[in-house]
Amino acid sequence: MKKTIIKYIGLDVHKNSISIAIADQGRDGEVRYYGKIDNNMDHLTKCLRKFISQGAELRCVYEAGSCGYHIYRYLTSNGIACEVIAPSKTPQKSGDHLKNDKRDCLSLARLHRAG
Repeated sequence: MKKTIIKYIGLDVHKNSISIAIADQGRDGEVRYYGKIDNNMDHLTKCLRKFISQGAELRCVYEAGSCGYHIYRYLTSNGIACEVIAPSKTPQKSGDHLKNDKRDCLSLARLHRAG
């Protein structure tokens, strides 16, 4: 029987780009920055298919924003689990005001894996 690997994908979505981070399953799983791609469904599909071809089950998350829910609808219609969360509901350390795409998507992947 083949063991299913779960990968938690954090997406920081903007009008022109999507930053991607991956958290492997398990408490000690690695959390790494994958990179930045154009905000284009073909590019996103190509990237996610790479993980699916390795036998991974994907669980994606991104923050609700001005870009809407087209990514959510696209991923769920293709059988990929996806959640959209409110930015105000993500926990932040006090005094941590530095925000950038890489840090945001890493945080989303880590928090999604934690539940």
